[in-house]
Amino acid sequence: MSEVNYVSKESLTQMKEELNKLKTSGRAEIARAIAEAREKGDLKENAEYDAAKEAQGLHEAKVAHLENAIINARIIDIKDIDISKVSILSKVTVTNLANKKTVVYQIVSEKEADLKSGKISVSSPIGKGLLGKVIGEVAEVTAPSGTFKFQIENISI
Repeated sequence: MSEVNYVSKESLTQMKEELNKLKTSGRAEIARAIAEAREKGDLKENAEYDAAKEAQGLHEAKVAHLENAIINARIIDIKDIDISKVSILSKVTVTNLANKKTVVYQIVSEKEADLKSGKISVSSPIGKGLLGKVIGEVAEVTAPSGTFKFQIENISI
């Protein structure tokens, strides 16, 4: 059984659009590539055919993964978020106690994570470490690069 995937309404819409595109034009492109490769002769020694079939397998795996993510998606509405503690979709201002750098992160689902725009996954080490913390509390986060201490400065939407 898969894990519940918390997403915003916009994210779910994007996922559904991507799935539709993969199922329609994506599958059509792969079918064309397989047909072209098949026309080139002996399938036992046809590298193009093998590559097209492998691309088809990867494509179908992506479709299955996206379908699973959509099935397990739960929409979170911003007005339902409790900002008294860190939760999914909240924006958290934290100070790294080691270097005194202040950063703002938004806790989002794995699908929406984008570190460049300050969106970190709820399942990432920092995301897990910050969840449930309140303003003033220190979160100790163990990441692959070491242990960090973050002080929660502010929580907003």
